[in-house]
Amino acid sequence: MTAIDTVTATPLGGPSLPQERRLVTSIPGPRSQQLLERKAAAVAAGVGHTAPIEAVAAGGGVVVDADGNSLIDLGSGIAVTSLGNAHPRVVEAVRAQAAQFTHTCFMVSPYESYVAVAEALNRVTPGDHVKKSALFNSGAEAVENAVKIARKFTKKQAVVAFDHGYHGRTNLTMALTAKSMPYKSGFGPFASEIYRAPLSYPYRDGLTGPEAAKKAISIIEKQVGADNLAAVIIEPIQGEGGFIVPADGFLNAVVDWCRANGVVFIADEIQTGFARTGAMFASERFGIVPDLITTAKGIAAGLPLAAVTGRAEIMDAAHAGGLGGTYGGNPIACAAALAAIDAYETEGLVERANEIGAILTSRLTEIQSADPRIGDVRGHGAMIAAEFVDPETGEPDAALTGAVAKACIAQGVIVLTCGTYGNVIRFLPPLTIPDALLHEGIDVVAAALAAA
Repeated sequence: MTAIDTVTATPLGGPSLPQERRLVTSIPGPRSQQLLERKAAAVAAGVGHTAPIEAVAAGGGVVVDADGNSLIDLGSGIAVTSLGNAHPRVVEAVRAQAAQFTHTCFMVSPYESYVAVAEALNRVTPGDHVKKSALFNSGAEAVENAVKIARKFTKKQAVVAFDHGYHGRTNLTMALTAKSMPYKSGFGPFASEIYRAPLSYPYRDGLTGPEAAKKAISIIEKQVGADNLAAVIIEPIQGEGGFIVPADGFLNAVVDWCRANGVVFIADEIQTGFARTGAMFASERFGIVPDLITTAKGIAAGLPLAAVTGRAEIMDAAHAGGLGGTYGGNPIACAAALAAIDAYETEGLVERANEIGAILTSRLTEIQSADPRIGDVRGHGAMIAAEFVDPETGEPDAALTGAVAKACIAQGVIVLTCGTYGNVIRFLPPLTIPDALLHEGIDVVAAALAAA
């Protein structure tokens, strides 16, 4: 009997797993090692991995591997499984839809669930203006289409992204992404008419939000010009860039400038969306209303789905047939999204994200007070980060960050690194994680830092 054979299943099929950290073998264990050897032989070398395990089950706040190890999950598949893995309502919705039909292509034979997802997104995204949505497969695809829509609407070409930003791995989204390695290096040439402006980074630039916005807008006006600019795209809280939270007033000033100059403001909420930051969308935390908003990751609780939602007059700028894709808004993914959105709204998960954020911030700040190698603790809700630095110089310490993350995984806690300088550990636990498990995960992080 394998380790996973001992796991009971709920009537709806989601694994009912003991919420515990359990190390049966070293990591990787022998069965996981076998899979990694097969991966090395069969999978392209460019596809990396963080935790050297063979995942066989996940739920609540844990991931179980083929060797019977149970790891605390502080990454949620990069903010995807915010509901916890195999949420019963999502499993049932997927099962029912798969038994009905798996695909027709919405552009060939439309179906109700696509329309229902669009209606739900139009309702829950920021702003009370009339909105429309279009569904796609991935976050990068949503970003590409948001840019297409903005260009079509404004009849202008230039797009401004920001320092430290991450928007995807396709050609256009690589151009929008700031970090070269590993996302862009050697993959050019990239799409044209992409420009970059400085972000508000309070820990490092020392500027107020209005001051940082004035600097960014000055550069945009001088180097691009509003007459040429179709859109500004920004993550309200940056994800891969290091969970950078702009100073108060920065986003508001940028939005105001865009409105005054006929520029479409695109909020990339692919990582921040769906209760992750203690609001349904991070834009709400800053009091801004985007013209277009891109979503993915948490939208369908693990199934591939993405969307662009925005002002109806902008969304309708594209001609018939100009938006779409064979699998965009797949019916199974739509069924999962409807169940997931309902869960976010009815199961208190926005409030739960804030509870998780309070625990993470309190614990990490306590560790920081005794260890100046944590230069900054920041974030909102269940999207919190610690930036590691040389305490003497304040320079980023990527080596320390990597060592802490590696030690955590070896001790059964999955954590993810990020940041332009590779010196940030980001905490993205499932919103279903028990408090005790969250505290234990932070205990492991603290021990790893102390030993580093």
